Amino acid sequence: MSNQVKNPLQENHVKTKEMVFYLAAIFFYTMMTGIVGSYRQAYLVNVLRMGENEVSFYNAFLSIAGFVMSFVYALIIDNRKIGKRGKFIPIVNKVAIPLGIVTVLLFYTPSGLSGTILMIYLLTIGMLHGATTSFGNAINLVSYVLTPNNKERDKIISFRSISSAVGNSAPLVVVLVIAAIIDAVSPNNPQKEYLQYIFGASLISVVGTIITLVGMRFMKERMAYSEEKKNPLVGIIDILKNKYAWVIIISETLKNFRGIANYMGVFLAAALLGGTDKFLLFGLPTGIGTAVGMLVINSLLKKFNAKQLYIASGIYSIIANTIAFAIGYTYFKYPSSVLQIIFIACLFLIGLQFGASNLLPSMFQADVLEVIELKTSKRLDATLPFVIGIGTMISGTVATALSPKILYGENSIIQYIQPTEANPDPEQSLNTKIMMLFFYTIFHGLMMFLAGVPFFFYKLTGKTKEDIHNQVIAKREAMSK
Repeated sequence: MSNQVKNPLQENHVKTKEMVFYLAAIFFYTMMTGIVGSYRQAYLVNVLRMGENEVSFYNAFLSIAGFVMSFVYALIIDNRKIGKRGKFIPIVNKVAIPLGIVTVLLFYTPSGLSGTILMIYLLTIGMLHGATTSFGNAINLVSYVLTPNNKERDKIISFRSISSAVGNSAPLVVVLVIAAIIDAVSPNNPQKEYLQYIFGASLISVVGTIITLVGMRFMKERMAYSEEKKNPLVGIIDILKNKYAWVIIISETLKNFRGIANYMGVFLAAALLGGTDKFLLFGLPTGIGTAVGMLVINSLLKKFNAKQLYIASGIYSIIANTIAFAIGYTYFKYPSSVLQIIFIACLFLIGLQFGASNLLPSMFQADVLEVIELKTSKRLDATLPFVIGIGTMISGTVATALSPKILYGENSIIQYIQPTEANPDPEQSLNTKIMMLFFYTIFHGLMMFLAGVPFFFYKLTGKTKEDIHNQVIAKREAMSK
């Protein structure tokens, strides 16, 4: 019998041990970013008791500053010298400890600060967090470079997204447990909300930093890249000239308006369940639904392409969120534990859609990177997210700036009552609860539907996608020789 030459396009390169450590690193890294996404706004509103204009300014400033920093990040990533450990792993190793420290500082404010000094402090810590997470995102890009096998790459991206989704929800469990311990040790502690955040952030940051660093020790990048230095503006132009990139840009811009819906979650949980620590009962079913949704999408990819599934998921999102709104509305009108449980169950149905919105865009971006690489011989792993970020910065800035004004304040739409020392747990009106519910469900579903519309014009699927991938691999092999 003649020996057969192994085809790198079909051979699996990532061993089980390496996969396990990568998923563990992703899980704990995302816990560090997840506690910020889940509780930072509640910390500003309920603990620091900042006004709606201050929070709007804070959110808008950091959104714009983060976009500027992402440009610097893109220049460094896509034009840095590739070392022995590869392109992304060394960056993750350098940023893990600073990210852990800054995560804790986001929930710590020195006493005595007020006015302009307080805002300067908060913005400084916020910008440091934006810088560390911009570079820390390299941990997600590692999944693009672990294997030249297209199918294995998509599988790694899928499990990375699942691990990330579960890790993003895990801080809700940590905060709930810490809150329960505080209640047991010191009932009716007026600083309970602050303590649950600072203790939660500290624990998550220490463990997250250690596991991230350990996980990266087992990673190996297996892609061959050109290290030729090019004008970064040329890379941006290459992306803007690509029609498939524009589909993603428009879709992600529309999707990012859902930030308004996400902003309402922790406040709605407090109104519905009695405290921000109960946000777990929102986040857990949604997170489980997200993980299950990714597994379902993975299975469906065997019969349907990513484009079809993304469009279908937008339609499903409208339906699932409308059902959740109807159940929640009925509960607020006629409270009962049964309706409360049914509403929480509906969050699982909403989470199924997150499976598509979290997983498929990473696959779309990986495919577009290969289209551009085939034409230009240049990998633009960081520049592509930066260009996509031009649109998401605009929509994200609008969303984060408007959210506090929509939620609370004299002229707000929702009229949420902010806690005070005299009334740390104010009762919200029926109209306030219903309006928070509307933004958390119906508005979210609408944004996800609109995000799927541009993909009617996306043709990078099936044989076209496979042919491009094969040509890119052949080009890399020739380059490495």
